[in-house]
Amino acid sequence: MSNELKTKNFVVEKLPGLAGTVPPPPAENFSIKTLLRQDLGFLPVLVTLLIIVVFFQISTNGIFLDPRNISNLLQQVVSVGIIGIAAVLVLLLGEIDLSLAAVSQTCGAITAVLSVYQEWNGWAAILVGLVAGAAIGLVNGFFIAVLRVPSFIVTLAGSIFYAGILLLVLGRQTTLTVRDPILRDLAPNYMDNLFGWLVPLVGIGLYIAFVLLEQRRRAAIGLKTKTPLRLGIQFSLTVIVPVAVIWLLQSYNGVPIAGLIWVGLVVTFWILLTRTTYGRHLYAVGGNSEAARRAGINTTLMKLSIFALASTLAAFAGIMLLSRSTAAASQIDSTLLLRAIAAAVIGGVSLFGGRGSIWAVVLGALVIGSLENGLTLQDQEQSIKNVIEGVVLILAVTADALARRSSNRR
Repeated sequence: MSNELKTKNFVVEKLPGLAGTVPPPPAENFSIKTLLRQDLGFLPVLVTLLIIVVFFQISTNGIFLDPRNISNLLQQVVSVGIIGIAAVLVLLLGEIDLSLAAVSQTCGAITAVLSVYQEWNGWAAILVGLVAGAAIGLVNGFFIAVLRVPSFIVTLAGSIFYAGILLLVLGRQTTLTVRDPILRDLAPNYMDNLFGWLVPLVGIGLYIAFVLLEQRRRAAIGLKTKTPLRLGIQFSLTVIVPVAVIWLLQSYNGVPIAGLIWVGLVVTFWILLTRTTYGRHLYAVGGNSEAARRAGINTTLMKLSIFALASTLAAFAGIMLLSRSTAAASQIDSTLLLRAIAAAVIGGVSLFGGRGSIWAVVLGALVIGSLENGLTLQDQEQSIKNVIEGVVLILAVTADALARRSSNRR
């Protein structure tokens, strides 16, 4: 008995130099309860999206999956999706940014004014719009990270402030139409034939390669890896769904360049968050800021950089919106911020920081965009759309809170 410790179900041998080893938990019998206690990843969101698609396809007599409508849907969600990336970054940090929509449209207006009134080259006007977004993010980050003012207060005040700046920039104009071909052609154009297939397929191949490399790396250091069945399902969905969407788009005008830009940004930030030290530090700060600080991470610099990145992405979304509508408006879209944050939360990003994937924004934006598009096809009023989107958001937040509580108990 001196060399081993007997328990009810197992024996733990004491190893030389160790106080003892912790035995693995006994295997649980399969049941619905044990399944729900596991990390289901994106599966619930995918099922929700599938239900929405089937419902609207039936209720609109097949119009919803018409190639023209799918193309319009993809272009409609681009601005929300890009702002959603910004929202994901801030939420992973454990903060909130309520100024993203105001920053987006203000920077779009700055770009439009420089192009129309100052007759700047389109690319130069875009660059200034992006720099303005980065500067705004640094200001927000300074108050939050250095002066330690709650992000809710700082960005709420910023939202009001930048809405005023938008009115000052446009002056008496309620809308300002742009005529520069660079600005007008940035979002509405299409990529067809060879490149319309080649670019997305290369992206799919790179994604599969990264997942396999991650699987191999985790196996090499003894970490838990995905089962072959789960990998097979993941890769099947990764190939089948995009190929089906591309086929539909190619039967209309081709793949929208705006959609490719959005997915390209998602892939870029996915690599940044999962393959770099910067990304690991972001998750660490969002999970426990004080522990991250004691581990040597510069939390102040991290918060400054994230808010600068988020506002720059919001500015780019505003420029894409300007290109698609060909005009800058003085009225802030009241639902733009809601839909962007909803896209992140519905996709599984935690409101409490440190948990979630950048791919969440793709699924979340498609859920929100499909609801908006399908209800429009049904000629529903805006009040009905807002009610349904609000219900979906509260359900997603509730699910996030319950999942976090269950995880903490385990």
